[in-house]
Amino acid sequence: MQRRTLLTALAGGTAMALAACSSPQVTDYADQKPALNLRDYFNGTLDAYGIFTDRSGAVVKRFTVVMECRWQGNEGVLDEAFTYSDGTTQRRVWRLTALENGRFVGRADDVVGQAQGRQSGNAFQWGYTLALPVDGRVIEVQFDDWMFLMDERVMLNRAAMSKWGVHLGEVTLSFIKRKNT
Repeated sequence: MQRRTLLTALAGGTAMALAACSSPQVTDYADQKPALNLRDYFNGTLDAYGIFTDRSGAVVKRFTVVMECRWQGNEGVLDEAFTYSDGTTQRRVWRLTALENGRFVGRADDVVGQAQGRQSGNAFQWGYTLALPVDGRVIEVQFDDWMFLMDERVMLNRAAMSKWGVHLGEVTLSFIKRKNT
């Protein structure tokens, strides 16, 4: 019985390791068009429409975001104003720094440490830990956040949320850049 349990555990661990190795990399999208320039896209006013789904796929929350974005050299500010379907509001101000080779780092008040990201082709991927208020307490959850530029005005975003490696849900967003911004 112990041998079967051990073999099952080893097989499960091997499968998880192989799945992690086969995860997409942002460089997989290097040839995809249109090419994303994060500083150009997140400059001006954008509107976003999103949902949060739990691990079963049920929509838990809907929201809209108005983003005011500006860059000065390699330093950017993305000021996000969220309005949720239950009427609550939230504000998050990202402070980004563009580094070499399409890399970015970012900070926000509710982000633990630094977000690390990279753009390639039409894609941007970054990971970060968010201090999320839930039922009167704050829990730290990890985000694997992917954005894909569709055209000069539209970008799609999907972020997987997890805690201790357990998938909790996803955030799906569509960004629309306002004309003449």
